[in-house]
Amino acid sequence: MPIKVGQDTAKTRRKLSVSGKSISYYSIPAAQEAGLGDFSKLPAALKVVLENMLRFEDDGFSVSVDDIRAFGEWAANGGKNPREIAYRPARVLMQDFTGVPAVVDLAAMRDGIKGLGGDAQKINPLNPVDLVIDHSVMIDEFGNPRAFQMNVDREYERNMERYQFLKWGQSAFNNFRVVPPGTGICHQVNLEYLAQTVWTDTDQNGDEVAYPDTLVGTDSHTTMVNGMAVLGWGVGGIEAEAAMLGQPISMLIPEVVGFELTGAMVEGTTGTDLVLKVVEMLREKGVVGKFVEFYGEGLNRLPLADRATIANMAPEYGATCGFFPIDGETLRYMRNTGRDEDRLALVEAYAKENGLWRDENYAPIYTDTLTLDMGTIVPAISGPKRPQDYVALTDAKTAFTKEMAETFKRPMGKQVEVKGENYGMESGKVVIASITSCTNTSNPYVMIGAGLVAKKAHELGLNRQPWVKTSLAPGSQVVSEYLEAAGLQEHLDAIGFNLVGYGCTTCIGNSGPIQREISEAIAEGDLVATSVLSGNRNFEGRISPDVRANYLASPPLVVVYALAGTMDIDLTSEPIGQDKDGNDVFMKDIWPTQSEIADLVQATVTRDAFQSKYADVFKGDEKWQKVEVPQQETYDWPPTSTYIQNPPYFQGMGPEPGTISNIDGAKVLLILGDMITTDHISPAGSFATTTPAGKYLTDRQVQPREFNSYGSRRGNHEVMMRGTFANIRVKNEMLDGVEGGYTKGPDGQQTSVYEASMAYQAQGTPLVVFGGEQYGAGSSRDWAAKGTALLGVKAVIAESFERIHRSNLVGMGVIPFEFTGGDTRKTLGLKGDETVSINGLETVEPLQEVPCTITYCDGTEKTITLKCRIDTAPEIEYIENGGVLQYVLRNLAKAS
Repeated sequence: MPIKVGQDTAKTRRKLSVSGKSISYYSIPAAQEAGLGDFSKLPAALKVVLENMLRFEDDGFSVSVDDIRAFGEWAANGGKNPREIAYRPARVLMQDFTGVPAVVDLAAMRDGIKGLGGDAQKINPLNPVDLVIDHSVMIDEFGNPRAFQMNVDREYERNMERYQFLKWGQSAFNNFRVVPPGTGICHQVNLEYLAQTVWTDTDQNGDEVAYPDTLVGTDSHTTMVNGMAVLGWGVGGIEAEAAMLGQPISMLIPEVVGFELTGAMVEGTTGTDLVLKVVEMLREKGVVGKFVEFYGEGLNRLPLADRATIANMAPEYGATCGFFPIDGETLRYMRNTGRDEDRLALVEAYAKENGLWRDENYAPIYTDTLTLDMGTIVPAISGPKRPQDYVALTDAKTAFTKEMAETFKRPMGKQVEVKGENYGMESGKVVIASITSCTNTSNPYVMIGAGLVAKKAHELGLNRQPWVKTSLAPGSQVVSEYLEAAGLQEHLDAIGFNLVGYGCTTCIGNSGPIQREISEAIAEGDLVATSVLSGNRNFEGRISPDVRANYLASPPLVVVYALAGTMDIDLTSEPIGQDKDGNDVFMKDIWPTQSEIADLVQATVTRDAFQSKYADVFKGDEKWQKVEVPQQETYDWPPTSTYIQNPPYFQGMGPEPGTISNIDGAKVLLILGDMITTDHISPAGSFATTTPAGKYLTDRQVQPREFNSYGSRRGNHEVMMRGTFANIRVKNEMLDGVEGGYTKGPDGQQTSVYEASMAYQAQGTPLVVFGGEQYGAGSSRDWAAKGTALLGVKAVIAESFERIHRSNLVGMGVIPFEFTGGDTRKTLGLKGDETVSINGLETVEPLQEVPCTITYCDGTEKTITLKCRIDTAPEIEYIENGGVLQYVLRNLAKAS
């Protein structure tokens, strides 16, 4: 489908001659010459957004000349001008955990539009959508040559209903492609193959147009591709669906924080160590809702793989994205990963013509800056509960001892014998060591480094400790190609790091069960078992129900910790084991040099490997090719399916929106603390038979072995409602010392959150949730908002919100509010038995302050002021319609 660009193009449309072809583009220097503003000092990340304004000016989507002028005012105001704009990304990226509910919604919208008398074919992505199946493989089998095939077989057994549904979607919807399971992680596939840095398409006039490659994704780590100068960030599935259907993303022109990198990495350090320090610094700085752009002479020595690692973890440091401008390293990476030479020529020519190229004279204006000398980076880990909890490796042992005393309040040294084994379990032992996730498995320097550590350890006679569940889940098949070519996979296999699958695995909670006897020993002793993973998330309850302390580390360090088997060790000074002759072996004895790593990367990470592995990326294996689906316009919802159900959002919906009403007489469903993540709100991992979700499946004759995970069940709202606020580690402050998804029902008795909400809804009682700072941090999990809405929650009142979750709440018709004037749940003395009323909503404006009256159980009242976090005018319409998808559906129905 041709792209639709603005009609008023004479001012800024220019021609570019590249590789013997003439291509149109929208010129930022031409806009400046036309007197629209001085854009010469804008950061490259913001110029990408400016180009979007130029291209869509006067296209019928409310982009005006004043929107363009606002970017010049941003520079003149020192990097600030929070004007609302309408932004249109070029494409959408999805993974299957978030993609399945998005396709469910599209299928339901086809039913819904027919119910309103419209045309089902109006429900089609207008922008290209790629969905990569990467979140479903679980580590049931590990540490042997059969692990990969057995896990793949099990994956298809568990997920056939979902895969049939996705394959139906691929045939039913236009502009929608599916990358089959077993190919790789969506962000690595995006970085290595899908992304082009500069995109081309044909406009409605038949002209070829070049423009920056941009996207939004239904996974928060979509930001990874910013390392290749592709502007992208994570949004909820709700917002992504609206973008697919042609709805622009309403946003404020962001502040851009410049992060200067100087110096060079020193021997013994990795890109992971660098990014953990960056995360710590930017979390301390405070960059939520902002762009971060990296600049400085240090970039001249920073390979794109390391840039992508830093960009990947933007959600962990709280930024919308972490952007790296186009330069010579961008072109080198694109060439090495198999991109066409004509594309490289276009990227270079376009970037230089439009002011997006970074050279020695690149010196934009930033809203604020900070600096890091890469020569000061030391080996490090982060944990035990948050990515920003940075710990230098030299301090890791003492930090863990301190965590045991202060956080977990348990003694060190208590040991429980493991039945039938010749060892015991104690707090601090590493029971999971996983090389996993998009963050590091895309980086050949740390992957080759891990292989070299394994090789040196194996040759000395070392092996993983018997209680450690080890796994290797690369982000793409190319990784296996170069590990094999380098002769390193055999050594990884020898110490237990066999290939278990190509997917997110441990990082998303698909670590699979640990040995039953070890699990029982942990429970018997109430021990703090640990995990070490090369991922980006280590939130409570995410990795494994048996593990309380989770640490992020580089892949080489993951291997070392598997050999040592405990966090209660100083890896920088204590031996990690003994060689064949009984001599102590230290980490320094098996740690590779930078030159060893670089030589192997140069020899084995080749253009041919990328081209061959991605030649048939959409074809899939024999199993995928045998998945059969009906060819039909609308989906025939299987009534007995426990994976895919028609959601209730559009059922019985009328053609006209309603109005925003005040919230009167609401009861409190939960009172939550700081840093409540989307994992706390909507967990992704496994669940027990005793949970509401488990009972639902058991009642439908689903055996516990077939429960799969919450993430895999996101196409079924009945499961997901029951899983909302059901994380095993979530703490409701209405209850004393209780963890898990519990609250008080209308009768004041403790019950599950789901059962309490159903009881309140039966009475017609609205609900509110209270929270602390950074409410909704973490994954771009639309079910954290969908589940909240379906539980009958009308408002979430917190000290602050993370960007994506706030947007998702609005997209589901739930109003976010922030405390003002120093009020918090604690200063107000909330117990959970209060009644809450919020007025002023019938005429609410964006970011308006409104009164909230809290009536305590003794009858006393207190009125406070809340800031309504409906941030933009379109969001008011979303709330009036009951959500963004209802808004889009009504408009499409009227248009057809």
